Amino acid sequence: MSDPAGPTRPGDPSSTGGAPTAVAPPPMRSSPPPAVPTVDGRREHRFGRARPRSTRVVVRKVAPWTVLKVSFFFYLCVWGVIVGAFVILYGVLGAIGALDSVTRLVRDLFADQTFEIHGDWLFTRGLLIAFGMTVLWTLINVFVALLYNLISDLVGGIEVTLSERRK
Repeated sequence: MSDPAGPTRPGDPSSTGGAPTAVAPPPMRSSPPPAVPTVDGRREHRFGRARPRSTRVVVRKVAPWTVLKVSFFFYLCVWGVIVGAFVILYGVLGAIGALDSVTRLVRDLFADQTFEIHGDWLFTRGLLIAFGMTVLWTLINVFVALLYNLISDLVGGIEVTLSERRK
């Protein structure tokens, strides 16, 4: 006869028949135990091993305005370094007398006694060229960003996998 309160647990002596019955072991799991979130947001397994999280994202659009700003300042910095290196090189060559030697060599080779190296003329032209190249390459990068946006509409963009670093 069954208990009016409902079925009881297997192995419980108060169940029908009075004798304890054997309990089947839980089935074996092939997957790892579920992860438990930690305070810093990482997932940690019950056995204490940290598993880095990873996700896949697709870059579908690149903002042309952002590309313009980043490219302009990047190329401005690059040309600032290049022009600064030429200023240092010009100063060193002037200090060791190499500029005077080049001036004498050109005067002797071409029989032009009026030849002279003018640093201010060189550096004003160099700065104009540097600014022009900065604008040109910035516009090229914006064009490439617009072209990428058009192509990504057709093919779906670039897929990138991001993963968390283990600490």
